[in-house]
Amino acid sequence: MPLVARDITDEYMQSQLQSTRSYSLVVLRAGPRRHDEGVESIIWEHGRRNFELRANGVLAIVCPVGDDGVSGIGIFDADLERTREIMDGDPGVQAGVFVYDVHTCRGFPGDALPA
Repeated sequence: MPLVARDITDEYMQSQLQSTRSYSLVVLRAGPRRHDEGVESIIWEHGRRNFELRANGVLAIVCPVGDDGVSGIGIFDADLERTREIMDGDPGVQAGVFVYDVHTCRGFPGDALPA
């Protein structure tokens, strides 16, 4: 039976919050070369790299975004320094197709997108 607001006590919240841990959140945006001719192959390789990072458990959540403001978001199981290293090595970032911001965030281990 699903929980409802009255079931979420202060004690329940406190016990759940103690299970959170740090992750890094990347917000990917279009870079200055995003609309250059021929960038599709660079974007494809960026995607291939994301698949590798996912398979290796480093990129826990990846969500391409199809609007003009944000190109994608990702949650990395890495600290800020390591996440910056990873992103600086991304072919799309290196080519100026994408730029990114990285932020520390907290989350509940095991959370996942619904199937």
